[in-house]
Amino acid sequence: MGEPRMEEVGRVSGFFAHPVVAIVELSAPLKIGDQMYVKGHTTDFQQPVDSMECDHRPVSEAGAGQSVGLKVKDRCRKHDIVYKFVS
Repeated sequence: MGEPRMEEVGRVSGFFAHPVVAIVELSAPLKIGDQMYVKGHTTDFQQPVDSMECDHRPVSEAGAGQSVGLKVKDRCRKHDIVYKFVS
């Protein structure tokens, strides 16, 4: 297996502090268990996808074109880029 690489899967379109949730417009599929990396001007963290909602319902995966709410461990901002690690 090669080195893990990152693939852009979407961009943050909104953020809520309570609960700490990022709204992400997906450009590629994302699922529970994926390792994501959020990067922006002042944002830089990675974490596993462990909670995802679409239309206020929990989902285990979502595809390109969908808007999802992701529970995140840190603040992120509009236009931050969301990547996932792929091997």
